[in-house]
Amino acid sequence: MSKTPKSRAHQRTREDHASELAEDYVEAIADCIDAAGACRVRDLSERFGVTHVTVIKTIKRLEREGLVTTEPYKPVELTAKGRSLAVASRKRHEIVYRFLLAIGVDPKVAAVDSEGIEHHVSPSTLQRLKAIADQHQM
Repeated sequence: MSKTPKSRAHQRTREDHASELAEDYVEAIADCIDAAGACRVRDLSERFGVTHVTVIKTIKRLEREGLVTTEPYKPVELTAKGRSLAVASRKRHEIVYRFLLAIGVDPKVAAVDSEGIEHHVSPSTLQRLKAIADQHQM
């Protein structure tokens, strides 16, 4: 068992959960912009299976955090900070996905599982997952 005090471990988990939604949204916004040239509230509503109102509330939070900009009836844009977070999140996601494939997880299951795991992996663990995934890729 780790020597990390339980309170520190739980604190990290709470922090991971707090950033999870922002990471998912900026990654989705980046995907939409890359695929279609723009991202609208309805795109996010459809992707996440939530209401238009839920997306608008989340976008307002992301705007306060400096991750996106938007105006009524206009597409959602990523700031430089938002784009950077999207790139980092996408990279973590890809590493976790490749690791799961390397250990024999079915690709469909790996795609779903990597969506959650990516948010809770420490940099040192991610580095080890990448090393294993890279070895398997050879």
